[in-house]
Amino acid sequence: MSPLAFFLITSIVKMLVVFTVIMVGVALMTLVERRLCAFMQDRLGPNRVGPFGLLQPAADGLKNIVKEETYPALADKWLFILAPAISFTPALLTFAVIPFAAPLATKWGIVPMVVADLPVGFLYILAISSLGVYGIVLAGWASNNKYALLGGLRASAQMISYEIAMGMSTVAVLLLAGNVTLSQVIAQQQLARTWNIVPLFVAFVLFLISALAETNRVPFDLPEAEGELIAGYHTEYSSMKFSMFYIAEYSNMLTASALMATLFFGGWDIPFVHWDAAAGLAWWQVLATLAAFCAKTSFFVFLYMWIRWTLPRFRYDQLMALGWKVLLPIALLYLTILGAAIWYLHVQLGWAYGWRFAWTLGALNVVLAVIQLWVLDRGHIVSGSAARKAA
Repeated sequence: MSPLAFFLITSIVKMLVVFTVIMVGVALMTLVERRLCAFMQDRLGPNRVGPFGLLQPAADGLKNIVKEETYPALADKWLFILAPAISFTPALLTFAVIPFAAPLATKWGIVPMVVADLPVGFLYILAISSLGVYGIVLAGWASNNKYALLGGLRASAQMISYEIAMGMSTVAVLLLAGNVTLSQVIAQQQLARTWNIVPLFVAFVLFLISALAETNRVPFDLPEAEGELIAGYHTEYSSMKFSMFYIAEYSNMLTASALMATLFFGGWDIPFVHWDAAAGLAWWQVLATLAAFCAKTSFFVFLYMWIRWTLPRFRYDQLMALGWKVLLPIALLYLTILGAAIWYLHVQLGWAYGWRFAWTLGALNVVLAVIQLWVLDRGHIVSGSAARKAA
């Protein structure tokens, strides 16, 4: 087999597998969330369609496909139809650069377990994922509904507010790895035998909060707050168009979880196992790394769901204050301190990046995290959160 044919075949297979897994995974995530929230609220949840309710996502999909389409009389029809697709497509494209397992060694060559190992890495994810907000804004505007328009405007303001903090938190990873390619970020964590959660704990906290806001999940679901906006930007949508917004939300949640596992928890790296993946691994080793990646991603998906059914949503002024008055200043200050610490350890002390380097930065992060938690204590910065003093 020629190298070109080998490359084309493996690329097509990876694209089909990743697309299928994401679509099936999103369907199962809806079932898991409904069963999980039922467990937290001491009820049963879906359990009638299929064994243990496993066919409930298929029933929901069939219902949405055969359901009647409705169009508001004064809506912009073409933009109204196009908006769900604009929101849905970036959610699928973002997963293309995330390595989901170690490279596989075959007799024809090495197969990297990533659809496209782009040199721009997580910068591509930040750029493409932010395009999804265009679909939400267009959905709100094209519906010709005041509540939907307010939801779209809220989504755009929220994306701008938290995209900056998210980008700044990933700069910390760049400072350590010296590369934005996700496969190199994983290799750097393997080389140090320490995941980035240790030397970059504060950056992880900033990224986690920003990722929750970017995916419009509770407590940041102001664009679709039922008590204020009926259903927000998708108020006028029905049938599969309505479902596509939820598919996009769950796909973004899956991508954000996979990105957190990759940037801060070693991606497919298995703890205390040191395999040289540069030359490719055997099939059973690749399956083991795939299982490790899936376990880490599943944990963050569970965390998303746990937070949704535990915390109440913010008020809108609190949401904006948290993004601009808290996360952005903390991210800027953190990058300044982290850059100075890396320069001192690397240039002044001559330390190469390894476990000693990482754990020294980890101690610095513990100190900064304690200060950060004190600053974020209710009533210090977040607007409107302090209890009113009696007159």
